[in-house]
Amino acid sequence: METVPDLFATGLQRLVGEDLLVDFSQVVTVDSAAVSMLLGWERAAQRAERKIRVKGLPADLLSLARLYGVDKLLPQQLA
Repeated sequence: METVPDLFATGLQRLVGEDLLVDFSQVVTVDSAAVSMLLGWERAAQRAERKIRVKGLPADLLSLARLYGVDKLLPQQLA
């Protein structure tokens, strides 16, 4: 939760000029703020006609997204 505001702002800035690839493979702990951040980036990407892709989403994040009923709204995860 503490790191999300800065990460979110950085992602929004990048989406202005390019597609975004976010690697979560080194993330150890997530909470609902991470789900919110991803959904916010996805909305921003759609508005900017950009793509956002993610890889290495932690199981905890996917579980939270399913619990909230928003898992289908998350950006496409790369294999």
